[in-house]
Amino acid sequence: MSNTPTQQKLRGGYYTPAQIADFLTSWAIQSKDNNVLEPSCGNGIFLESAYLRLRDLGAYSKKALSNIHAVELDKGEYHKAKDRMKSLVNVDIENLRIENDDFFSFFQKSLRTEKFDSIIGNPPFIRYQHFDEEVRDRALEILDDAGLEASKLTNIWMPFLVASSLLLTKYGRLAMIIPAELLQVKYAAKLRLFLSEFYSSIIIITFKKLVFPDIQQEILLFLGEKINSTHGINIIELDNVSQLERCLYQLDKRTELKPINHTTDKWIQYFLTNEEILLIRKLRNDNKLITFGNLADVDVGVVTGRNEFFVINEEIVEKYSLASSVIPIVSRTAQIQGVVFKKADWERNRKEGHNCHLFYPSVKKFESLSKNTQLYVKEGEQREFHTGYKCRIREPWYIVPTIWSPDAFLYRQINGNPRLVLNETDSTITDTIHRVRFKDKTDGKSLVVCFQNSLTFAFAEILGRSYGGGVLELEPNEAEELPIPYFEFDKGILRKIDDLVRKKEPIEKVLNITDKLLLKNRLNLSNEEIRMLRNIWKKLSLRRMNRKF
Repeated sequence: MSNTPTQQKLRGGYYTPAQIADFLTSWAIQSKDNNVLEPSCGNGIFLESAYLRLRDLGAYSKKALSNIHAVELDKGEYHKAKDRMKSLVNVDIENLRIENDDFFSFFQKSLRTEKFDSIIGNPPFIRYQHFDEEVRDRALEILDDAGLEASKLTNIWMPFLVASSLLLTKYGRLAMIIPAELLQVKYAAKLRLFLSEFYSSIIIITFKKLVFPDIQQEILLFLGEKINSTHGINIIELDNVSQLERCLYQLDKRTELKPINHTTDKWIQYFLTNEEILLIRKLRNDNKLITFGNLADVDVGVVTGRNEFFVINEEIVEKYSLASSVIPIVSRTAQIQGVVFKKADWERNRKEGHNCHLFYPSVKKFESLSKNTQLYVKEGEQREFHTGYKCRIREPWYIVPTIWSPDAFLYRQINGNPRLVLNETDSTITDTIHRVRFKDKTDGKSLVVCFQNSLTFAFAEILGRSYGGGVLELEPNEAEELPIPYFEFDKGILRKIDDLVRKKEPIEKVLNITDKLLLKNRLNLSNEEIRMLRNIWKKLSLRRMNRKF
């Protein structure tokens, strides 16, 4: 492969393994007469696969070639695709319709004149800021016409998928490689609704092992049928691409589909069984549950702009005599031992040399700072800390904004299970953790207890998003949507739970207590429903944790 990783990233092109190209082509092309489109053909692997598929179905060579239409913007890739087709035995490519153009210009011309039975491919993954401006304008116009709002998070694969869908014939099939973020990111919410309404049948294939390890990008195979006798969605997870051939045989026998929810909800829920999905939907409408946002406000932690300068340990404080210019902070979840953060916890962090001080001078004017504090600021400037974006846009650069101390900490990035921690200190936190402020009528100790249960843990997996490293991330607005079985308890329960967590006992020991108190005794859920919720959480959390690179 001649492209450097950076060039590939900007062009959005990563070559498709032959097994995937053959699988997608075999599923999408059902007849020798199918009119086929590859909207971003790259080096031509899909064209070769489509040609051989049409031949296998009985098409003559010239007919097979004339049934294939392809587009490729990059001139070098365009010539690679043509050379690839020329190299096939006894193939005269004069009948092959391949254009060196951008797909969105092609779309505007073709939408009025031609539709396709089969659309296949691996659209480029290019971020908004790397779009060519003219191409971007055309792409975003297509999204706008389809009723989808674009944002600066929009990736070019989204308009590729929408425009390709709109070019399908009435009974057409689309089979594409798409980033797995389709399942869970918020900016793809409207796209999920569009796809659920546009396609009668959606099948998604995912893999436990990375297909493109060079970019650590988790992908899925999106199979959509515009009109089908069966309706719904299903997600099939395979170990690796070598299982695709067997999977195709199973698909040919008609995979059972799950009823699709025509909303912007995340599709991670379709890894669950029908029974589990129905339980989740039922509980969403249970008026005995309160969303976290009705009990507390969630905000990001302190954004310093340069933790290396602002978040410091006791040794630095003593070296520069900064005791009057620092406030307590928690900088990492590893500094939290239980579900209550006590003064003794912060003191232990200080003695162990953790970065638990936030540099925050009590006066702003440089000339009013102590000499030692001035020296520390000057050394920071010598190391050019003040030139970073977050620092240079504030005046003075060494005063961090919004340093308020929260009532509780909520883990933003989650490995095993979500955690809400009562803050009994004056400590604030960095933006690796969220700050929680309880609302007036909320009993904080009870809320910390009520947060630890299988139902809320399960919804965290569904409402949050996970990345390739196996970490679940909850943004403030997602956290505020979490359903909580909120009831008031005496503080003895909190002490018991805190003790179990500090002793690093399995989290199931905590859940055994809280699930009985909250889900069984207060919500009146059955033992089977509680077991299902525990299983949903375990299934989804183990799935993401097993995907670590």
